[in-house]
Amino acid sequence: MARPSIKDVARHAGVSEKTVSNVINDYVHVSDRTRRAVQEAIEHLGYRVNLAGRHLRKGRTGIIALVLPELDIPYFAELARHVIREAEERSLTVLIHQTGADRDHELAALTGFGSTFVDGVILSPLALTADDLSGRPRGAPPTVLLGELLEEGADHVAIDNEKAAREATEYLIGLGRRTILAVGGRDEPHHGTARARTLGYRAALAEAGIAFDPALLLPVASFRMPDGAAAVARALGDGLRPDALLCLNDQLALGALRTLHEHGVRVPEDVAVIGFDDVEGGRFSIPTLSTVAPDKAAVAKTAVELLRRRMDEASGAAGADDAAATADRSPKDLRVPHRLVLRESTEGRPGAVR
Repeated sequence: MARPSIKDVARHAGVSEKTVSNVINDYVHVSDRTRRAVQEAIEHLGYRVNLAGRHLRKGRTGIIALVLPELDIPYFAELARHVIREAEERSLTVLIHQTGADRDHELAALTGFGSTFVDGVILSPLALTADDLSGRPRGAPPTVLLGELLEEGADHVAIDNEKAAREATEYLIGLGRRTILAVGGRDEPHHGTARARTLGYRAALAEAGIAFDPALLLPVASFRMPDGAAAVARALGDGLRPDALLCLNDQLALGALRTLHEHGVRVPEDVAVIGFDDVEGGRFSIPTLSTVAPDKAAVAKTAVELLRRRMDEASGAAGADDAAATADRSPKDLRVPHRLVLRESTEGRPGAVR
């Protein structure tokens, strides 16, 4: 039996082949009623889009790269799942690459890994500088950055990290906490997300009239559980007696919880703990972890939508119907929502004696 064609779909739906093509290519100027009719015809006939031919006709491969520092960090794993889902809805395939925060690997990502098979890149850089980004070669694939913005002229998607850290610190201060360790905090330039969150931490202290003490910043080599555990162990060994921890990601916070438990420090009675990222492990730790929750689904959707727009512009594929959407090609610095999720590490267990 012959495979159904686009002509068969058009006949079954009672529309033109051009309309079927518009639905397949997700053009916006198609009525909901017509779109449903075409989609029902596609499902009924078992029609399958020839993605290879479709992308080649547009001068594309249909492949985008998602470039992340470490795939076994839960935040990045959860983010990758959302990016893949958003890409699939747009008939794109995601190539995932791990850089290990290595500058050479991140530079290679900016050029599409020296090949023409990547149509665009979503990159979370840790080692790159603004000079690296401004020096991108002509013909490099469109790139959307995640994390902290390194260059004003780059497309960028992130939460407001400084504001989020300020809000979390203000909450701890509102609990009456005054000696707040910033686990993973960095005050030096060029430390991206860590510096932005440290600035938010410092702003909250200043607003509350609490003097900043550099000894309360605990820089770490990496944002993993052993680093959080070791940093807090060193602080306690140095005689610091905090009443709260602002941990710059949940992995550091989970490691810190282990050290506090081993030293007989009660959470949250003695020390309240807040992390960042709202990863799954924090919902099952003892105590469960309060955290700043970025809207990871929104990060993924916003980044994929922006990258697809840039790919359309680069290939000249945007038609007249898309002219308004692509008229403004200036770099975008887009913010997505975050919220503070309060759990046992600041609130205590329900019914527990405080």
